[in-house]
Order: sequence, then structure tokens, then C-alpha cells
Amino acid sequence: MIRFARLLAFLAFIAGPLAAQEDTARFGTGQTEFLIRSTTDIAIIRPVIARFAELRPDLAITYEQWGSNALFARSRADCRDGTDPADAVFSSAVHQMVWLVNAACAQAYRSAATQALPPSRRWRDELWGISTEPAVIAYNKTLLSGAEVPRDRFALLDAIRERPAFFRNRIATYDIAESGLGYLFAYSDSLEATTFGALLEGFSRVDAVATCCSAEIIAGVAEGRYVLAYNVLGSYVLNSDAAQVGMILPEDYTLILSRAYMIPRAARQAATAARFLDFLLTSEVQALLAQSGLVAKIDATETGLSASAQRFIPLSPSLLVARDANRRDQLLQFWSDTFQSGYLP
Repeated sequence: MIRFARLLAFLAFIAGPLAAQEDTARFGTGQTEFLIRSTTDIAIIRPVIARFAELRPDLAITYEQWGSNALFARSRADCRDGTDPADAVFSSAVHQMVWLVNAACAQAYRSAATQALPPSRRWRDELWGISTEPAVIAYNKTLLSGAEVPRDRFALLDAIRERPAFFRNRIATYDIAESGLGYLFAYSDSLEATTFGALLEGFSRVDAVATCCSAEIIAGVAEGRYVLAYNVLGSYVLNSDAAQVGMILPEDYTLILSRAYMIPRAARQAATAARFLDFLLTSEVQALLAQSGLVAKIDATETGLSASAQRFIPLSPSLLVARDANRRDQLLQFWSDTFQSGYLP
């Protein structure tokens, strides 16, 4: 009953007042205001926005960093009420972006750059994937030697069974109620019937920790509070500057995400948003994004990850199932039964 009451409280919360952005940065001193809202950390995307501002001195760019659930709620409200929409929105919680496009909250655009994207990274000329990022297992190099690092989910399960005391309270992952990205990864994992249930059972046995944020999780691994973290974006590991944090692309399968970009239906600077999209897809900016870990080259010869083990999360209507209310409630409850220190203790 306590869990059920807290679930209702959570659902009431996300239906209530909208949360504010987490951080804001300004670029340029032009006369034309251009507003970007995104889940991408300012520290990671700063070189890209600064370069665009340099090329467009007519712009004064405001970049707002949001949590994924809050950004979705704000974008949904802007679409419904026409309040104060952003000019461009991009998010790692791509299932939420697909929902917004399906709800007629976006406007179309087509160019040579967008048409060159593979089908998995564009949908209806209204949603585009601008990055390539694997979900990885991050681990503390001091606490786990190379031979001990689990290379796939089956090895992770074996490690938990063999050393439960060692891993107790020391495995972390996203809290799927607070993180839209975490929910997307959990949903995608649930489609892999061979390991999902067993993995959650293993996490439950060692009191794994579900928490909110990539930076917090990776800092915990770096400090040794966590031995490893499951299903975190590799881009955040690469940007952590923590030499003692390593990462593994799981060899059974690795989820690969492309952050989704949308031009809101009521955007005041839609033409600039379209130019910014083309800019993001240029070779210059893709190279900048690669330096930040947002564009990973997942080559089998370099990573050891076979093509058959790469699971791209497509921008497609299939992700609407992830937003189904019954499916979502079931997954949230399943998750809460596993993580005693998560969103529903």
C-alpha cells in the first residue's frame, strides 16, 4: 500500500506544476533571440553552441538545460497552450520526442543534410537524430581488475551471484521514474527477454541503487561508492575526467541512442532552428560532438562489438508503446519492487 500510495504521488507530481530548467547559459549578443531547450549538459554542448553563435553574430542564444521528464512536460504544455515555446528542442529521452511529434507538436523541415541521415535517425521530416551514443557498463578500475570486469550481462549476473557481499549497495543505475532516459533504457532492456528479469532479480539481491543523474552515478563510481554502473551513456563517462572510471560496451547487446531534435510547432525562430539542425549535422560539428563523446564510432575491430550486438533505438512509432500508460505503470512497479533505495523504497 505504501508503494502504491507513493506511485500515485509520483504520478500526481508529474501532472502538477512544471519544474524549471536545471541550468542556463547565454551565447552571443545579437538582436535576435534564439531559445534552445535540451537535456544535454551545458558543459558538453558548449563548444558547439559557441561556434554557432560565432557564425551567427545576429543571434543572442539562450541555452536551457533540463531534466528529460521536465523538458517533456514543458514541451507538451507549450504545444497544448502555446505559452512560451522553445525554438529548438533536443533530448536523450527519444520516446518522449516521438510522442511529441505524433501529437502534432513539431513542424517539418527537409534538407540535403537531413535526407542523408539513415532511416533510424529521422522520422516524418519532423524528428532527427543528431548523435550516436552507446549505453555502457561503467566501472571503477581500482576496485575491478581487467579480468574481473563483466563483458556482458550474463557475466554480470555471474559476478553478482558469486560475490554478493562485494556488490551489495555498490551497483548503480538510473531511477526510471526521475530519468526519461533511464526509463527508455529499461523499456528497451525489457524487450530482451533473455536477461531482463534475471538482471533485475540480481540487482534486488544485492540492493542495487537507482538514482537520478548520469553525473551523480559516474561520480559515485569514480569515488568508489559504486563498483559499477549499469546502462549509463558512454558520452558522460568520457566527459567525467575520472581516470579511474572505465567502460564496457556489453557484448551480448549494446543499446545505441541518437538524441532527437525537434522544431516546435510554434517556434518563433523556426528558420534559425532549421539552420541550426543543418549545422549540427555538418562534418565540423559532428567532429566536435565526437570530441565530447556524443558521436561514437562503434567499429567492431576497435570495440570488439559485433554488428549483430548493436541495438540502435530507432526514431519511429514503435517507441509510442513505451509511453503506453499501462505498460509504463507495470514497468515502474516492477522496477520499484527491485530497487529498495530507488523512487519507491
